[in-house]
Amino acid sequence: MANCRKVSVPGKLPMKFPKKKEKHEKKHYCPTGCKCHFKKPELKPANLNSDCFVENALVGTKQVQKVAEATLPLTLFTALGVGSIVSVEVVPNLENITMNARIIKNKVVNIGLIPATITLNFLDVDGGLQVGVLNTAIPFQAHTDFPGACPEDNLTETPLEVEGIFTQEGVPVVDVAGTALVEGIIVKIILKTTITVTRPVIRDAHGNVCDLNPDRCKQDTDAPSFTFPGPDDDGIL
Repeated sequence: MANCRKVSVPGKLPMKFPKKKEKHEKKHYCPTGCKCHFKKPELKPANLNSDCFVENALVGTKQVQKVAEATLPLTLFTALGVGSIVSVEVVPNLENITMNARIIKNKVVNIGLIPATITLNFLDVDGGLQVGVLNTAIPFQAHTDFPGACPEDNLTETPLEVEGIFTQEGVPVVDVAGTALVEGIIVKIILKTTITVTRPVIRDAHGNVCDLNPDRCKQDTDAPSFTFPGPDDDGIL
């Protein structure tokens, strides 16, 4: 049937022809992103059997310096004879510092190692420019007077920052074999950090404060002794 139309016959209902179904292309909807809505967690009252709270009281805070220093024979940089030194470059590695710290009564003690790459530019005995590179770790230590600090207090130190790097040539030092004095250089790195000491205390509902450990500041008859662990590579990179 090319042309279809409705036909009316008296006494009969008009004939209805089924409508031709149109083809619809299926549409695929791909989400471009997800929007998540989270409910705010409801605060629930804590079941406490005490009206006291433990908090940290500030004992003190101060900025301090630490000095890393080493005297190195020139034979560590080269087997050639050194005519004269042109320059010395020291690059400390702050990401891999080994730092140990302890609190004794009224003092904070630090001992550690800072890895460094030392590059020596020098003229050999024939006048040729040579370069020697040494990877090592330079020890540092410091003890800071901290009135009121006691063992078992909490110690916090900010990451170490370099304030200055110094080198001194022409320094006599024992050679690697330990049999004679040879020429060497001193390498010194000045570091700074901020030390903060806090103490856990108990505060009651009336604002009264009590030390969590009343005996923390009692000094033993024997002087305290500590042995700190070394780096994994024994300080030599």
